Amino acid sequence: MPTRGTSKFETEQNGHLSFNDSNLEKLRKMCLDRTIIKDKDLGPGDPGDFDLGAWHVLCHLAGGAAVYKNAGSYLWVEISHVPFTDIYTATVTVDVNKEPVSTFPLLSPEGKALLQKAELIGFVEGSSLGHISARDSKDVLGRFNQYTRQEFDMDEKSDKEGGRVWEHWVTLRDVTPNASIGLTVLRSYLSMVSFCGGRLVSIVARGRITKDYNHTGQLVALVKYGFVSSDDALIEITPKPLPKKIEKLIYSADPRICVSAVKDLPWDENNLSYFMFERKIKDWNPADNVKTDLKKAKLL
Repeated sequence: MPTRGTSKFETEQNGHLSFNDSNLEKLRKMCLDRTIIKDKDLGPGDPGDFDLGAWHVLCHLAGGAAVYKNAGSYLWVEISHVPFTDIYTATVTVDVNKEPVSTFPLLSPEGKALLQKAELIGFVEGSSLGHISARDSKDVLGRFNQYTRQEFDMDEKSDKEGGRVWEHWVTLRDVTPNASIGLTVLRSYLSMVSFCGGRLVSIVARGRITKDYNHTGQLVALVKYGFVSSDDALIEITPKPLPKKIEKLIYSADPRICVSAVKDLPWDENNLSYFMFERKIKDWNPADNVKTDLKKAKLL
């Protein structure tokens, strides 16, 4: 099986990461590796946030979603919360005209069948405002350093920190071998990347160029470790702003609402689209900057 990068991530013939236990363990170790990304390069946080937790970029990656189209149907792929077992899993939610919206696990026969017949049309930035997906969470303080998921569950109209990005900032504060929740997030994300490809990773990571986040350095590290290819990191794409009315719907963190909302977005018929929240679109990292960073790291 082909491998990529210093971590020797296993890949398929199409260049996508293989979904297997070996790659999951490599992803987990990469999140905790402090050889390349360390100290301030890990991103903003409070004391203890990175003792057991992943780099800052991972919460943004986990919050992002992919959108597919199959004839008149739209499909929304995300990491969803499973309330009865309090774990996370990747799901496919399909909106078919004149039929109820349905959600299936990505790895189920139904989920795989839906995606195999569909075309990837783009991605949507993870929400940093609004609701979280784990609406019923009741975390004990100290489980995820000083955070709880429920404190980031905000109304769609709130301007306070919340949404799925902050939810996964919490869940990814512990990615040690026994982290029951954090590992299900990583497993779910790996399954998404194996289906959607590395552009899901690189495009979302490029949504923050500010030095405080260090997503630029973390993207370079993702290429060096082999989690994404340099070609995926350098894709030419310009983000589009989400209309305000659709922003509010994405803040619901409800995949049934989200899949219906994205039907009204101006998707490009010939190229991938990436939709960002307007308030952060100025932080976009263009391909020329990424190329410069990769050359400095001797990855090109």
